[in-house]
Amino acid sequence: MQTTFTEEQLKDPGIERANEILRACVHCGFCTATCPTYQVLGDELDSPRGRIYQIKDMLENERVPDEKTVKHVDRCLSCLACMTTCPSGVHYMHLVDHAREYIEDNYKRPFTDRALRWVLAQILPYPMRFRLALMGAKIGRPLARLMPDARLRAMLEMAPKHIPPVSRNDDPQTFASEQPRKMRVALMTGCAQKALNTDINDATIRLLKRMGCDVVIPEGAGCCGALTHHMGKTKDSHDAAAKNIHSWIREMDGEGLDAIVINTSGCGTTVKDYGHMFRNDALAADAARVSTIAMDVSEVLMKLGLPEGEDKELTIAYHAACSLQHGQKIKTYPKDLLKKAGFTVVEPADSHLCCGSAGTYNLMQPEISGQLKQRKVRTLEAKNPDIIAAGNIGCMMQIGSATEVPIVHTVELLDWANGGPKPPALDAGRGPREQAVPILR
Repeated sequence: MQTTFTEEQLKDPGIERANEILRACVHCGFCTATCPTYQVLGDELDSPRGRIYQIKDMLENERVPDEKTVKHVDRCLSCLACMTTCPSGVHYMHLVDHAREYIEDNYKRPFTDRALRWVLAQILPYPMRFRLALMGAKIGRPLARLMPDARLRAMLEMAPKHIPPVSRNDDPQTFASEQPRKMRVALMTGCAQKALNTDINDATIRLLKRMGCDVVIPEGAGCCGALTHHMGKTKDSHDAAAKNIHSWIREMDGEGLDAIVINTSGCGTTVKDYGHMFRNDALAADAARVSTIAMDVSEVLMKLGLPEGEDKELTIAYHAACSLQHGQKIKTYPKDLLKKAGFTVVEPADSHLCCGSAGTYNLMQPEISGQLKQRKVRTLEAKNPDIIAAGNIGCMMQIGSATEVPIVHTVELLDWANGGPKPPALDAGRGPREQAVPILR
């Protein structure tokens, strides 16, 4: 794609990077075939190619973003399926992230939009605030249908029936390996996940200890910054990321770390991009060091080598989170691990398509998100699984809200298969579709 940025414009690192990405695009349109919003809406402007044109025009002309452009950029899930499909290697993620930052800095949204985005940015990345908000939403959930704004209804409906108590395993500490140490790793405990589901981190710690890891929960680490990063709130996201970088670097320069383990794939995609996010910052070198050793939990477990398990007589429908398969290019590890543990693994049709969660997307674009959710649930249930497995808390909440099939994190199943407790979600009442889950031998 030909661009006409001036030399003065190209002095801006963000514009320079956008120019590189735009020039790589050859207008082929392969991206439209795998774009969920284009499939749902059928509008070229809601495809990656259409958004690229709009972003190019906005940035080149340094114009104040108009309502139409903002609408179509906001509708992007950042699922990154287009990057997997693109034969030219167009790095759409960096381009749309820059566009969101530009919009945030140059466009004044309607008051209700600004208020909702502010509330989300001030609550979701902070576990205790989020926990309190969930308690309030749980009380207000019966009134959700009376809310005139679909986004407010979505926020109330998001509240789970059960809010788990705080897990003290998430406090700063070190868990010693249960066998001769193979690795020393830091576990990123995250933010929203700690309020929504404490079983995931607990299972991760148990399994890593059993497999020969010292597991460190570092002081000062918290939200990865993804939620605010995808809102274009760069200062907020970089502030959160910088705290993590400082925390992990202390461990790396102290007793050392072999890996930073991340069990929420949306966070993993962001942490692995810290090197790019901070490329022009004083933290550039440290950010790059952190990104280099950041690993999804499935990557670490593949290195450690889980033992072979007996046939569990359970069928697992594996949902591939977009941030894992497209953002981190990890496509086979979770399935390989589940199969090795003794589970039968099946995949739904169109497994490359997003479930509609996408960070805060299901709250800010509930109608489109709802359509994607229903389609994903239909394809998963068509496999008649005993359990649905996923590697991202957002996907788990999204899919779990529309199915009676138990949904658990991949690491919970692996922990169970290797001597850990049965995932609590499998004991929960599941209504008319509830099935007896065989006891693992």
